[in-house]
Amino acid sequence: MSDNAQINQLQKQLAALQAQVDALQQDKQALKEDMVEMQARIDHLLAELKLSKSQKYGKKSEKAPRGTFNEAEQAKSAPKHHKKGKQTLPEDIPREEVEHVLADSSCMCCGNDMHVCGTEESEQVKIIPAKISVIKHKQFKYACRHCENTEIKNKIITASKPKQPIPGSIASAETLAAVVTAKYCDALPLYRQVEIFKRGGLSLSRGTLANWCIKAGAIIKPLVEAMRRHLLAQHSLCADETRVQVLDEPDKKATNQSYMWVYRSNEMSEQPVVVYDYQAGRSRACLKEFLGDYQGYLQCDGYPVYDNVENITPVGCWAHARRKYNDALKAESKNKGRAHKAISFISKLYKLETQAKNKKLSAKKRYQLRQEKAKPILAAFKIWLDEAKIKVTKESHIGKAINYTLNQWDKLNHYIEDGELGIDNNITERDIRPFTTGRKNWMFSQSVNGVEA
Repeated sequence: MSDNAQINQLQKQLAALQAQVDALQQDKQALKEDMVEMQARIDHLLAELKLSKSQKYGKKSEKAPRGTFNEAEQAKSAPKHHKKGKQTLPEDIPREEVEHVLADSSCMCCGNDMHVCGTEESEQVKIIPAKISVIKHKQFKYACRHCENTEIKNKIITASKPKQPIPGSIASAETLAAVVTAKYCDALPLYRQVEIFKRGGLSLSRGTLANWCIKAGAIIKPLVEAMRRHLLAQHSLCADETRVQVLDEPDKKATNQSYMWVYRSNEMSEQPVVVYDYQAGRSRACLKEFLGDYQGYLQCDGYPVYDNVENITPVGCWAHARRKYNDALKAESKNKGRAHKAISFISKLYKLETQAKNKKLSAKKRYQLRQEKAKPILAAFKIWLDEAKIKVTKESHIGKAINYTLNQWDKLNHYIEDGELGIDNNITERDIRPFTTGRKNWMFSQSVNGVEA
């Protein structure tokens, strides 16, 4: 073989080896990128797990300790103790007085009778649960003696009794009030109430109690409609919704979710109204059906259904925005500085609201306070958000929190436009909590009539 042929062969072998090296380099780079992506995925899953564990087992309160950046000093601070001593019972609670006297008042020394020289008083609470009694209605009948003797027919008149909430039922108004209060305010399912009544000697079925709840709901419908008209005449409203499962609902599977919407007056209202409205869905049509021709502010969370509704200005909730940064603190193992910084901005806004509440400022003065002090804080926060956005990944919890705040920015700023608006929608969440607490116990509603009631 000639020298040129050998050189060509070696060059071909060298080119093949170089191609293999290039392929290996590409595989190495791909593996490195996969490793980086995998590590990011692992970090994200670990953050999700940490957040889930924190939400399940950790402290539920969103209140940040004073001095967010002084954690070491915060840990050293002495715990607050409750005041010691007996609790003073309210004076308006009815009292029964029990006197305790000596069976033998003879003096142990001389045998003469002793006289009362004072008293020693103490109080204790007495609670009688579920005291059951029966109202026996006795309607007297009346007839005329004169007509009995002189007329062919004698008319008998029966004295009327008060109109009953459910005609022909054994349930009095007090009974209905007790049953619905126990279920809807105290989250006590009907089957538990059945057992309680049984201990009191009264046997009732769960179906009977359910029927009473449905009919009680029908009784108060005119009152609810009057409250709705009063609510829609107010300056601004708050709204929220939560899921509810109805087993027997037309055109829906038993596993599908329906929704309980809650509307209420804003926290500054002097005559607050809270109305629950059951809907089979969560669409904008449900919102419009309740609000009708309402015009004004509507404070809500970031759910898009509340946006772009004619004649309604949506007002964002700073508690929801702050919650995103709290989640970032719980989820991230490091790099918590941005979350702390964002929370410090929001805390300044809440501090102003606390000052306004403590000083009992009017709506006009609250507006002036927000324009003077809250507006500059919001402007600085916006600059910080824009700068931080390009420094974090969108998939991270802090990235999601920053993007949520920026996407909701216009809505979040609307509260400074009017002194009657609140800074968040927490008041509505507190009103919806009795329903969500009850849902943990009774889990679902059997029928549409039941959930509407």
